[in-house]
Amino acid sequence: MSKKIVFPYHSKYPSVADLKRKAKSRIPKFAFDYLEGGCNEELNLWRNENDFDNILLKPQYLRVGSDIDMSVDLFGHRYSAPFGISPIGLQGLMWPNAPEILAKGAAKLNIPYTLSTVSTSSIERIAEVSEGKAWFQLYHPTEDRLRDDILNRLKAVECPVLVVLVDVPSFGLRYREIKSGLSMPPKMNIENIFQAMIRPTWGIKTLQHGIPSFATLKPYMEKGLDLSQLGQFMNKTFTGKVNMEKVKAIRDIWKGPLVLKGIATDEDMEGAIQLGVDGVIVSNHGGRQLDASESSIDSLIRLAGNPAYKSKVKIMMDGGIRSGVDIARAQAVGSDFNFMGRPFMYGVGALGNEGAEHTINMFKAQLYQVMQQLTIEKIDQFPDRLLRIK
Repeated sequence: MSKKIVFPYHSKYPSVADLKRKAKSRIPKFAFDYLEGGCNEELNLWRNENDFDNILLKPQYLRVGSDIDMSVDLFGHRYSAPFGISPIGLQGLMWPNAPEILAKGAAKLNIPYTLSTVSTSSIERIAEVSEGKAWFQLYHPTEDRLRDDILNRLKAVECPVLVVLVDVPSFGLRYREIKSGLSMPPKMNIENIFQAMIRPTWGIKTLQHGIPSFATLKPYMEKGLDLSQLGQFMNKTFTGKVNMEKVKAIRDIWKGPLVLKGIATDEDMEGAIQLGVDGVIVSNHGGRQLDASESSIDSLIRLAGNPAYKSKVKIMMDGGIRSGVDIARAQAVGSDFNFMGRPFMYGVGALGNEGAEHTINMFKAQLYQVMQQLTIEKIDQFPDRLLRIK
């Protein structure tokens, strides 16, 4: 019999759905829509979550179990659980100071937090609050000079893992953002201002922490850019396709662990292995780029099921995970590690400074209970409990 481990979290919010409801009541609609939305008709957003239901697990109740260990070795570090926090742009818009809250909580509870190039805290600040443990996701700049400077900044803070995003050759067509004015260039219209006014806690905290901006990119921007000019800067600086040559150049410069995020096909997986990357994150950008693509979990099932890939690279996933049960399902079909973005933003939106630790412990408690039900002790035993994929 395994000993009981308690993961402390707020009992009023035991699920992602509970956090989402509370966060929606505290975040202005335009910012919540930015977090929630997918591209076009949002069909792939729906598939990302619902396709997990096709994976069934089998318990072994009569087996004698022992102490449960959820920890996982990844790129030379042993994390306390097989999941981390995905990069999300404009985090401080959705909840003030969100990147720092999440980075601190992740470091304290020993899971990875990934800072986006277009988030609202800088490389240096997140390295400080995370004690050097935070990963970084690079939106590949159009200029090599800017790319090299960002990589030098990451080296200076000894960033442990570099993630290169490959699935944004163009910005997704997201109808919610177009309607709210949060497409590029962004603008605050009368309706958005009203929505902010009826969310006073968000407004007060925004005043305390300042209007959110692309903090990592500030050194490369002219001072005093208005919103229209900011949009032009972003389009000029980051619109461009990431190809094999661009990744190879980064691989030559970056000697630490290198991960490609947005891999979903055999062709791209083979290219990633050829380039000598250390890992891939199977993802469709949270359903925000191509509405006609398959769910992240279906891409994972196909790619992680190939022994030729599994033996050469770490295969992780991102997209649609909403519970510890979903993490268990992903592990059962071959994921080496898993990332969630929206659930953690719901957490900070609902609970502020306590949101990161609450959400981490909530997922740990859920995953722990699944491991008890299946009678397994270690994360690498999940594939033995795969019953079938519908």
